[in-house]
Amino acid sequence: MALVILFIPSPPISGIQLGPVFIHFYALCLITGMAAAWMIGVRRWTARGGNAEDFESVLLWAIPFGIVGARIYHVLTHLGDYVGPGIDPWSMLYIWQGGIAIYGAILGGVLAAFVVTRRLGLRLTTMLDSVAPGIAVGQALGRFGNWFNQELYGQPTEVPWALEIDAAHRLPGFEQFATFHPTFAYEAIWNVAVALTLLWADRRFRLGRGKVFALYIALYGFGRFFTEAIRLDYSYDTFGPIRFNQFVAGLICLTGVALLVWLLSFRPGREDRATLLPTEPGTSELEADEADESPGTEADEADESPGTEAADAETAPQQSPTASSPA
Repeated sequence: MALVILFIPSPPISGIQLGPVFIHFYALCLITGMAAAWMIGVRRWTARGGNAEDFESVLLWAIPFGIVGARIYHVLTHLGDYVGPGIDPWSMLYIWQGGIAIYGAILGGVLAAFVVTRRLGLRLTTMLDSVAPGIAVGQALGRFGNWFNQELYGQPTEVPWALEIDAAHRLPGFEQFATFHPTFAYEAIWNVAVALTLLWADRRFRLGRGKVFALYIALYGFGRFFTEAIRLDYSYDTFGPIRFNQFVAGLICLTGVALLVWLLSFRPGREDRATLLPTEPGTSELEADEADESPGTEADEADESPGTEAADAETAPQQSPTASSPA
């Protein structure tokens, strides 16, 4: 019996024309990813004691600054495409022509979230922990935009799950190949696995104080390191023996691991609330943690810790002599 190979077909179109406006499916994938990250994040934020209004205030700044950061990172790592003889320098602003990078998006979004959370008296780490699984899901959905655009695919291959690329979208030097590694699918699957891992680890170990986000960047960087190794695109800058983007992915992974180890060692446990105490704008999270660990707060936490019922039973005879029989 002959082996039937079913390659992944590429979509015949990358968008639709609605009157004078062309709607790119890539943009729809990004918007869908943002919406998913928003919904997952706000649910986790409110479960941590925050309110939806504060969450929306932060994301309404973090999303546009994330887009700006994504564009800036892309331009800085592809300066040859935007600066030089005969090149319009204003083209670096034409984001609708494509060219964004998730590394810059995360950095820009985190910086905006840092400023807004400080002004609102919120915990940045709680916000980051809340949105981390949603970001991974959003990235998985956004990767389908690369599928519609037939871009950022991997090296030529004939594995059964290979991706068919039309001749018009094949990179120079690879015109003779028809199927390639579907890196969009690899990253989408990995990102979903990252999101599920974050949700499981958060519930199992009650991670807090930024540990979920640290685990996210460690896992995301780990997976991206390998997909960058097989991707074919116009970014061939190298850092030693590896591609520059692969080096950045490895650096992100190691940063996440180091941050997670540091947080587990010096900031264990999970915070009690999503707001800072005192809630005055500008209060640091370290100051808030110190306030939480004040003598009065420690007594309150002791009342809620395991074994409190036994302690209450032991002190009950002193409070009520008539109730001296052991339970």
